[in-house]
Amino acid sequence: MNTEKVTARRLTAEEVSELGLQDDIFVSAGMDGLPLDCYAPAFLTEPGKNSEGGSFAARTVFGEEIHILPDNAEEPGIWVADKAGEEIEVLQSAGILLNLALFVPGGNKESLESLYSAARDAFGAGIVQRWSEETVAVPDVKVDLFEEPARGRKNTSGQNRDRRALDIYPTRVRFLEPSEGWKFIIEPHKEIVDDTPTI
Repeated sequence: MNTEKVTARRLTAEEVSELGLQDDIFVSAGMDGLPLDCYAPAFLTEPGKNSEGGSFAARTVFGEEIHILPDNAEEPGIWVADKAGEEIEVLQSAGILLNLALFVPGGNKESLESLYSAARDAFGAGIVQRWSEETVAVPDVKVDLFEEPARGRKNTSGQNRDRRALDIYPTRVRFLEPSEGWKFIIEPHKEIVDDTPTI
């Protein structure tokens, strides 16, 4: 776990109420029931003056949203950088989690191991990890992806749909979501033929 020492000062509820959404703060780095004895960079989810009951909502740079009572001595509180303050441990936000779906034409176990080895060589053997792995044989075909309103009127001759993606692998579609109020239509890929007369 990478942390850095930051000189900061704990704020009272009155001081937090004067903060805006752009102000950088530090809050507890604990997440999903995992207690961490350090802090994380964060920001308020709404201006401090709009908070009610002395409870403030903040979101860390790691996406965790927490509610804090700054004046509660049993809570870690809310801190801001201040050279006249004390040192606290702050969790660095240097890591990125990638969820990858890899399509390997003619793929086999050796191909996947080569990809894994190359990633470990590039980023370091202790960095790249496989958390879960699903190997699925997929057809090497391409489809065209369209969207149309989810509740289209019946008996309408004109198709009301938008082109979303052409020439796409069906496995990629699994990781896409349609626009709100629309649904996906998947059709076999058709090459676009330009039949414009030429001189």
